[in-house]
Amino acid sequence: MNRSARALSHGFWTCLGCRQLVRVAPHTQSCLCPRCGARMHSRVESSLMLTWALTITGALLLIPANVLPVMTVIYLGAGEPSTIIGGALELYQNGLWGIALIVFVASIAVPVMKLVGLVILCLTVQLRLNVAPRQSMRIYRVVNAIGRWSLLDLFMISILVALVDMGAIAEVEAGAGSTAFATVVVVTMFAVRAFDPRLVWDVYEDRLRANNKKHRETE
Repeated sequence: MNRSARALSHGFWTCLGCRQLVRVAPHTQSCLCPRCGARMHSRVESSLMLTWALTITGALLLIPANVLPVMTVIYLGAGEPSTIIGGALELYQNGLWGIALIVFVASIAVPVMKLVGLVILCLTVQLRLNVAPRQSMRIYRVVNAIGRWSLLDLFMISILVALVDMGAIAEVEAGAGSTAFATVVVVTMFAVRAFDPRLVWDVYEDRLRANNKKHRETE
């Protein structure tokens, strides 16, 4: 991989609000963007720690989100609560395998993929693993892109609650699992935003400098 000049090494910071490139004086801790007025730092403050905290919180909340019922369909006064997995299985058994697949992907596969991707990124930075930065950036882009699909299940529940309102004949009630799942979605979205992908390149640059130093010492 060809090494290119880094803005940070030349005294430039990037504003995360408007993407303005600003030259800062040496040893500056923070400053305001001259264009949008946002607070700027060379790197997002406590990015790794905050990402870890939000990721662990999301992983813990994923348990009640899948164990507790997400909704209860009451028909003629009777109804049983349904979990995410139970609802997907019931849809599959009733022949609605397409909707079951959407529910499974949006409610189970996507959150798990986001959490696994965030853990890989955090471990890569914290343990300074020998991982190609472009691979890490692909993971980051995938995690950032699939986050919006996690809201699909909540969107379906909201539509059912709004539409299925026939008084004593039929109604849909949201359960505690939907609240836990909504919290997982929000927490993981904040975790992705908290992670500073520039840390991946910092690890790569540090590794290159260490390898170059070792090479010079052996010559």
